[in-house]
Amino acid sequence: MTSYAPADSFGKGAITPAAVLDGRLSELLAGKKIVMTGVTGFIGELLLWKILSSLPDTKVAVLVRRKGKRDAATRVRALLQKQIFAEVREAAATEAEPDGVAVLMAERVQVVEGDLPEVPALPSDLDIVLHCAGDVSFDPPIDKAFLTNVLGTKALIERTVEACSTDGELTRIPHYVHVSTAYTAGRRRGAIPEAAHDHDVDYRAETQQALAMSETIEKQSRTPEQLAELRRAAEREHRKAGYLTTSRDTERRRLEWVNEQLVEAGTERARSLGWTDVYTFAKAMAERTVEDLGSKIKVSIVRPAIVESALSQPYPGWIEGFKMAEPLIMAYGKGQMPEFSASPDSVIDIIPVDLVVNATLAVCATDPEVGVPEYFHLNSGARNPLTYARLYQIIRGYFLEHPFEINGKHPELPEWTFPGAEAVERRLHWYRTGIDAARRGLVLLPRSKQVRGWARKVDKASRQADFLQRYLVLYGEYLQSELHFVDDRTLSLHQSLDPADAPEWGFDSATFTWPYYMAEVHAPSVTGPVRRGEHRRRRQESVAKGTAPLPSADDVLAAFDLDGTVLSTNVVETYLWARMPELSAAGRLGELAGLVRRLPAYLSAESRDRGTFLRSFYRRYAGAELAALEKLVDTELDAQILSRISPDALARVEEHRAAGHTTVLLTGAVRPLTRPLRRWFDVIVAADLETDDKGICTGFLTGPPMVGESRGAWLRHYAQLHGLDLERSYAYADSHADEPMLTAVGRPVAVSPDLGLLRAADAQGWPVVEWNRAKPGQEPAEVRDLTAGTSSRGDDPSISVWR
Repeated sequence: MTSYAPADSFGKGAITPAAVLDGRLSELLAGKKIVMTGVTGFIGELLLWKILSSLPDTKVAVLVRRKGKRDAATRVRALLQKQIFAEVREAAATEAEPDGVAVLMAERVQVVEGDLPEVPALPSDLDIVLHCAGDVSFDPPIDKAFLTNVLGTKALIERTVEACSTDGELTRIPHYVHVSTAYTAGRRRGAIPEAAHDHDVDYRAETQQALAMSETIEKQSRTPEQLAELRRAAEREHRKAGYLTTSRDTERRRLEWVNEQLVEAGTERARSLGWTDVYTFAKAMAERTVEDLGSKIKVSIVRPAIVESALSQPYPGWIEGFKMAEPLIMAYGKGQMPEFSASPDSVIDIIPVDLVVNATLAVCATDPEVGVPEYFHLNSGARNPLTYARLYQIIRGYFLEHPFEINGKHPELPEWTFPGAEAVERRLHWYRTGIDAARRGLVLLPRSKQVRGWARKVDKASRQADFLQRYLVLYGEYLQSELHFVDDRTLSLHQSLDPADAPEWGFDSATFTWPYYMAEVHAPSVTGPVRRGEHRRRRQESVAKGTAPLPSADDVLAAFDLDGTVLSTNVVETYLWARMPELSAAGRLGELAGLVRRLPAYLSAESRDRGTFLRSFYRRYAGAELAALEKLVDTELDAQILSRISPDALARVEEHRAAGHTTVLLTGAVRPLTRPLRRWFDVIVAADLETDDKGICTGFLTGPPMVGESRGAWLRHYAQLHGLDLERSYAYADSHADEPMLTAVGRPVAVSPDLGLLRAADAQGWPVVEWNRAKPGQEPAEVRDLTAGTSSRGDDPSISVWR
């Protein structure tokens, strides 16, 4: 065991003598009741599993908050239904009570509904309080960090003392075990002892100011100037989708701004006092709260380093959610992290979660002196260090042998040279400059498959840059860390385990090798879900593209946009089809000149709101005879319209009809021009031209055009009226303005989308398909059959529409 200088040279006070275990853990904790927080979290879940599976005579009371409509008991019941509790459930079940969960909750797991810091009264028969809840993100808003970590800890200790008191006097001495983090050491360097940290920061004052900061920033976010700036940003991106979409995005931006300001406030305050971020700052203030309020009880503080997947229990690789190392591993495996800013010789101090659980429960079985906190570091860096350079070598080797497959290809793995943080930041700056320029240029290009391909590459590069930037900001100081966490007391505790407990309860971090743990246990475990997710994504895309059959159902609809999705047309072109042939040469020139003069106004209206543009443009139908226009479409324009139908769109419509789905066409086009499509759609919602008492169009519509948010509202209303299931329904559209229509269904598909919709689809995981446009002579067979023998109007129209 390594020896270090006296604790007085490092921290506040002397290190207490090493804690030891006098007997087997199952006996030391037999008959005890442990009150736990954080049981629905990563470490807490495994702690509960270990207690229920290996401490048969120990009972648990779990503090769990209500979440939405699910009360605490329901949440705990769902937790115990998880796969890792299967053997525990089976062992608890009896012939009379076959439901093992019910038996466990009746006999061993007491549920206390509550939250931090609103902690209710705790069971009066508690022996140990194990506090492993708290905000564990590295960049929480400062108010939430202190509310949970500091005020939550304060309330829990107060309720603990109350539960063990009569008439305000302690009658029993409980053991309070506080799970903190090794990184409460802050921006120190060198050896960090298992002792209180030396600082004179007032946790009470810092908590008060952290909570006040929330009110200040919330008020700032609601000023007219700030709201106007946020609204304008939302309108630039979502104006075409409608006012409600814009307003929702404005509020989303406001909440994000508040969160960002609170995170920044926390980060700067933490660093001004010597901590890396608000997470470690709030955790350090929580430790000081424990040291202050725990003077009359037994207190132990457990400080894990970076907790990752299990080494062996409940099985190798068990993990819940992504932790610190997983985003790095995933990004590298996908070829999305070209370089890294860590010092190659810095230690990334990882500890498997099952070793943390074993050590924490062993600490629960110790008997510390009243009012003298004991500290335990749970880490690997002291005796089994893993440098970033070694981690890179192991992970690179793993992905060379087991590469990801993305869109049928294996990503190229970057080769890191570890040039240093400043060099990486410089490269990132110029990289982002190029990305921003490319994004601005793409907006000016016409829509095409090639442009969408470029946009996706640029967006992918932007996401990579954002990820790397966030990693640098969030973990930058950890990547250069020179902390050395002394774990002598933890090792002594491990060595005091009863020999019979050592195989199941050991927590010595030097007993495994990193190539085994990282390449054979951890990496396969965390990449498995991603590989399965990629398989599911490919299956979803195959359904969207029509390469997999659609499920049959009579309570499902399929909604289609018209222009740009089903037909390669637009309202201007279809208007000219009807108008131009009956004009003289001079009249045609005049019509085109009028369109050109009005073009700036039309474009301006289109940029603000598509409904405004359609209302303005449809004024040009004033004077047209509606019956004549319908006859013209049926006899003369039918073939011209159908020749523009996408063969892929038609095939998809037919597949939905064959599957028994209700097919719906939603369009802002005028209704007469949709008449050739009636044979394929059960319902057509289009713009209806208003007429006078002689059937002549006035230039107005009978109601608002079906665009933007009105499409989503219409779908929801129609589905409710007809008993259709929108979650299993489909929608197909090409424009960002159609996002509300797509979000109304559970199976949206973006079809040859514009850049706005492409980015929305990628952000929300919607399938994106490319439908071929119709080409002359390449219409679908059913269209050729329908249009065979039809004629064009030519220059001598047989039908006159405009009077």
